[in-house]
Amino acid sequence: MKDIYILGIESSCDDTSAAVLKDGVLLSNVTASQAVHEAYGGVVPELASRAHQQNVVPVVDQAIKKAGITKEQLSAIAFTRGPGLMGSLLVGVSFAKGFARSLGIPLIDVNHLQGHVMAHFILDDSRKEEGYSRKEEGGMRKEKCGVPPYPFLCLLVSGGNSQIVKVNAYNDMEVLGQTIDDAAGEAIDKCSKVMGLGYPGGPIIDRLARQGNPKAFAFAEPQIPNLDYSFSGLKTSFLYSLQKWVAEDPDFVEKHKEDIAASLEWTIVDILMKKLKKAVKQTGIKHVAVAGGVSANNGLRNAFYDAQKRYGWTIYIPKFSYTTDNAAMIGIVGYYKYLDGEFCSIDAPAFSRVTFK
Repeated sequence: MKDIYILGIESSCDDTSAAVLKDGVLLSNVTASQAVHEAYGGVVPELASRAHQQNVVPVVDQAIKKAGITKEQLSAIAFTRGPGLMGSLLVGVSFAKGFARSLGIPLIDVNHLQGHVMAHFILDDSRKEEGYSRKEEGGMRKEKCGVPPYPFLCLLVSGGNSQIVKVNAYNDMEVLGQTIDDAAGEAIDKCSKVMGLGYPGGPIIDRLARQGNPKAFAFAEPQIPNLDYSFSGLKTSFLYSLQKWVAEDPDFVEKHKEDIAASLEWTIVDILMKKLKKAVKQTGIKHVAVAGGVSANNGLRNAFYDAQKRYGWTIYIPKFSYTTDNAAMIGIVGYYKYLDGEFCSIDAPAFSRVTFK
């Protein structure tokens, strides 16, 4: 059987990424990040799309070269169709369409959120010997190697999304609960900005929290029914508390930033885990994964390890390099869709908002 080479392209926000996979095994994953947004305390869409235009060609070129192949060997191009920033998406979508047409190969559209969930199925040099997901006559061979079995639950947490997803198959995902306003990652970034710590706030809060007392300060935890989330109330509680403390002592944040960060992180993780525990109880599914940018957070990872010990969950935590936006996760979804012959037309538009197909 002929080898299948998939080029994945990701451009949903401020990272331009390209990856090459051979038969589901990652050969290269190149990402160009944009530091320009740090000065503005958040991603500026116009600047992001301009940077994507500058980065997409060299990033794709490097991914192909690092994979040790030529562009003529590519079997298909998988690209992030959405959700994301429309200007950023259009750069990746347009490039993928033009490149695929020039090579005469199929296009595969990928849902960005689906990619985050399927990051657990990326095989690289550290995992391919474990025996999972090798292409064979008649389909895929699946063996145990730290990859979640279907069905499993996935807590998808990032700057733009907070969801509990029941994953029945790579192309069959059901959202059991999601945020009704802000996402967990967005709340962390905005609270970091209020503290004057900079952007992106996630890594900063994570680093400070490791040195602080998580029970030093209490913040409001919204009481939302069912499995949905809300973080807007937490942000308001955090802001009002900070204003009060700073009014009493202008140097309060500097003196207590580690404890504030640890308390904020603990509150957000507690909100996330309470609903996830409820989902496990309701579904009876104890194979539980975490995905998205916030899955890199040390406090959340520790909460998963604790749940594994306390409740007997089998947990799945992605490598740090697969938590943030990357093309490898787009490529692995593209690989599965290629095997099923699920291609998209050249006129498929990008979309800025959606959950799962």
